[in-house]
Amino acid sequence: MNAARLLPLAVACPLLGAALLAVVGRWLPRAGADAFALVCAAGQLALLGWLTWVTGGAGRTVSWVGGWTPVRGRSVGIVLAADGLGLGMAVLVAVLVLAALGYAWRYFEEPEHAGGHGGAFPALVLLFEAGATGFALTGDLFNAFVFFELMGVAAYALTGYRVEEPRPLQGALAFAVTGSLAGYLALLGIGLLYARTGELAFARIGQELAHRPAGALVAVAGALIACAMLVKAAAVPFHFWLPDAHAEAPTPVCLLLSGVMVELGLYGLLRVYGAVFAGPGGIPPHVLRGTLLAAGAVTALAGALLCWQQRHLKRLLAYSTVGHMGLFLCGAGLLTAEGTAGTALYVAGHAGAKGALFSLVGVLLDRHASVDEHGLYGRARDMPLAGLLFAAGALALAGMPPFGTGLGKSVVEHAAHEEPWLLVLFTLVPAVTAGAVLRAGARVFAGAGTPPKERHSGAETTGSGEEPEVRDPRRPVPWPMPVVTVLLLAACLAVGLVRPLADRAAVAAAAFVDHTAYVSAVTGTRTGPGAAAPVPEVSWTAAGIGLGLLSAALAVALAAGALWGPAVPGRPARAVRGGLEAVDRTLVLAVRRQHSGHIGDYVAWLMAGLAALTAVFTLWG
Repeated sequence: MNAARLLPLAVACPLLGAALLAVVGRWLPRAGADAFALVCAAGQLALLGWLTWVTGGAGRTVSWVGGWTPVRGRSVGIVLAADGLGLGMAVLVAVLVLAALGYAWRYFEEPEHAGGHGGAFPALVLLFEAGATGFALTGDLFNAFVFFELMGVAAYALTGYRVEEPRPLQGALAFAVTGSLAGYLALLGIGLLYARTGELAFARIGQELAHRPAGALVAVAGALIACAMLVKAAAVPFHFWLPDAHAEAPTPVCLLLSGVMVELGLYGLLRVYGAVFAGPGGIPPHVLRGTLLAAGAVTALAGALLCWQQRHLKRLLAYSTVGHMGLFLCGAGLLTAEGTAGTALYVAGHAGAKGALFSLVGVLLDRHASVDEHGLYGRARDMPLAGLLFAAGALALAGMPPFGTGLGKSVVEHAAHEEPWLLVLFTLVPAVTAGAVLRAGARVFAGAGTPPKERHSGAETTGSGEEPEVRDPRRPVPWPMPVVTVLLLAACLAVGLVRPLADRAAVAAAAFVDHTAYVSAVTGTRTGPGAAAPVPEVSWTAAGIGLGLLSAALAVALAAGALWGPAVPGRPARAVRGGLEAVDRTLVLAVRRQHSGHIGDYVAWLMAGLAALTAVFTLWG
């Protein structure tokens, strides 16, 4: 069977499923709507798995939808261009959508979300899947914007799913305003490129720009599109929407936002740059490399710092995502096949670990109507298995072998051997974020350490006073919730242990950075010999294992210090505590105050980031 002919079905199937649920979902019982959505998601995963197998890691499947192929070098049709990395992202989307739908089975049983509205939630999830899949597979710049917005609109609605409560609506509004502004910026950049080239396909735009001198118009267009992608990627200073959205979104939605949506922003930036701007008439590689490394370092450090200060468990995990997103930016910013392969593995492992941790926080919210680390102190002692899974997820975030996060981290560290400061960053940031998770887990599931004292430093957000998402915390925890947790952690382990997955990532990464071959495959023309990147060696190294164990050990040490440090007597201990409190009152509080919750402040930071990107791309491009 021709894979090119079936490629459009990867977008059409979840879109059709969402449409059917929107029409007939009001007459279906909740279980029927959930079952239908699960069947659609499972079928989508099977289709994408088959396409991935047929295409191969180094292959490409190109489909001009409706047969509108280029004529005499000019194109007006919609092109889908799937390679190993794009299909890998689409498969990751499908896996997490299936996990989110499975986790949500019997999840919303309260009256206002039953009966007539039984199909709303799964329909929105399928709509999100359609947008995310199309974004991963498209080869057309305008349709990338369309899928970008489709994914975003579904995410906004899912974040504010509980329309009867004000806080979810506020979180969704901040998310929607910043996301919509990002979409407008992308559309403006697309318009500039279309005015310059008369083309919309990635490959054709790249070909046209390669025969024109670089100029300010292309640099500005690149800055507009890069800004839009970095907003989705939650890079500093575009990240403010993410903790607000995670704090208020239903737990199954957090699996999608943290596990795949922000990563798609980075994927889109790399795809557009490689196909459109990497040529002679675009943006020089050293400019993008420097931008991503700088933005990644700031994002990683800010995310780790704010993660450590949180006691609201959802916000804690959200800031952990910001910190790891910074690491992904640095890994991808190396612009090498090895760095890309390591980042892809890191992203896949992180999706499993972070999804498992969010699902466990959902169990706590289900049982205790709280996500406050202090308020939950010792209240989950009757859930030892959940506590062990929480600790395992934290160690996975630290990059401890043999988790997939550890393998991806090891590969990126090997690729960054010429940048020693990156090794320090990739050791400390996972340690701090994992230490915060271990600290919270030990307090909640074991009652470890001294009982936390209430502070009012302004650098943290409590998670008390939350409403249980199921409205009936007396019921037993539904079995799909722990099952999904175990499966996601198992998937994180599989990324690190199953060698064919690593080999496929290496081949796909080498093909991804071969921009000449991409253009040739999409346009059907020979563009001359390209400098094809060699397939990198992707495997565990002694140094990578050592650094992963070091990060895990530092995480345990940081958690132990936070738990038992306040009770240590003596002048040195008091001096250390005083120094930490001084940092908390100055640096941390200053950073935390920028997260005001006011949409106007977030928009101002977005505009400041856009101005900085435009200056960098214009002056140094």
